[in-house]
Amino acid sequence: MLDQNEIDLFRDNVRKFLEKEVQPHYDQWEKDEKLPRELWNRMGENGLLCVDVPEQYGGFGADFRLSAVMVEEASRMGFGALASNLSVHSDIVAPYILHLGTEEQKQAWLPKMVTGEAVGSIGMTEPGAGSDLQAMKTRAEKDGDGYVINGQKTFITNGQHCDVIVLATKTDPNAGAKGVTLFTVDASLPGFSRGRNLEKMGHHAADTSELFFEGVQVGADQILGGEGKGFFNLMNELPRERLILALGAVAACEGMIDRTVAYTQERQAFGQPISKFQNTRFVLADLHAQVQVNKAFCAQCTDQYDRGELSTTNASIAKLTTTELQGKVADQCLQLFGGYGYMKEYPISRDFVDARIQRIYGGTSEIMKEIIARDILGR
Repeated sequence: MLDQNEIDLFRDNVRKFLEKEVQPHYDQWEKDEKLPRELWNRMGENGLLCVDVPEQYGGFGADFRLSAVMVEEASRMGFGALASNLSVHSDIVAPYILHLGTEEQKQAWLPKMVTGEAVGSIGMTEPGAGSDLQAMKTRAEKDGDGYVINGQKTFITNGQHCDVIVLATKTDPNAGAKGVTLFTVDASLPGFSRGRNLEKMGHHAADTSELFFEGVQVGADQILGGEGKGFFNLMNELPRERLILALGAVAACEGMIDRTVAYTQERQAFGQPISKFQNTRFVLADLHAQVQVNKAFCAQCTDQYDRGELSTTNASIAKLTTTELQGKVADQCLQLFGGYGYMKEYPISRDFVDARIQRIYGGTSEIMKEIIARDILGR
């Protein structure tokens, strides 16, 4: 396990990269509604992708904490779209392949994901199936020694740039959860196509797409984690997804508070900085206190994840409380900016709209509450 000095050094390198390679261009990328593809290669060249992938597949073999740093720092600096893209690539798709894949699948994709040559996405959500994954209609039907995939996915992060998709399908539509199978699908295969880059309220620079599969032929060797075991595997991998979202939420909160503190110390009203008013001081004190409590719980969850002991319930608690708090921090910090907070030239306005999706993707707040309730009430 890395010591704190090594993590701090990596964090410093991440910040310098973001300040140089991202900050000067991010506003334009938001207008373009897509990150440039070459950014993935630059992140790979600087050793910022999939850092906890073992050395034999091109990574550093570091622990989860180091991988979380990239998402945390992007979130802290207000680059919510980039944080979202990164978390899917490095903290969702790569672990799925690492934990569930065959040696051939790992060799095929992990080294390329580390370098940025291949971008990963995960295809779960469909127009009629969001949180209810058992309702998905994308089919993978046996065809000789392989399968033919037909179906549609939507709201797919990295959809415009993806090279590999961890795709959830139904291999047995009559078997419920036991009929779900995951595949690694190469985006260059005939029959795969990308739909439009969806226009969103926030996270504008994150490409979010529809994906279409029309007669896509894949071999049985592209099954990820076993036929009919997809739902079980998804449930096993979700705690990390929810933890990385929670860590990003905490860092985003810290960034918003830092920017608000700086603004309130400069902005004058009635002959003094607005940081001198009791309301300002109490709002910031309350938000800071709540962030620190959530940060401590996330550190506890990170320790549990490193030991292989992070429960679905604790991951759900972390995701629920931090993302709800992110919305509160965004709202109350924007209020302290007054009218300027509503102007696009101030980053807090982007922080506000970017925060909203956090309570939806990765499992809605309502789903998190249901998971927690089942644990404490016994179904």
